[in-house]
Amino acid sequence: MSTSDQDQDQALDAPITEPEDTAAAEDRRLTPRQARRLRIVLSSVGMVAMAVVLGLRIASRSSVLVVGVYGLALILCGIVIELSRNGRTRLGSWLLGVGLVAAIGSDWLLIP
Repeated sequence: MSTSDQDQDQALDAPITEPEDTAAAEDRRLTPRQARRLRIVLSSVGMVAMAVVLGLRIASRSSVLVVGVYGLALILCGIVIELSRNGRTRLGSWLLGVGLVAAIGSDWLLIP
């Protein structure tokens, strides 16, 4: 096998990529630092929202269950912020989504 045959074999095995498609895909993706900051901001907004809802719910009806549900949601937002700071953004995203849906669902189902 000559060197030109080897070069052709390597050229056939190489994946074909178009430069403009690769550049466009990289522009749409977040860098890890941007993803961490986005999760931290979303968790902080969720924490503020849960604190406001907790204040409103306590004003309308004072219950230990209300404090428990929204207190756990506040703790969850704090945990997600720490996970995001440590680079666990995917886990934090799932935990934030599932946790906030669970808090809203338990408010709707459990609290009269």
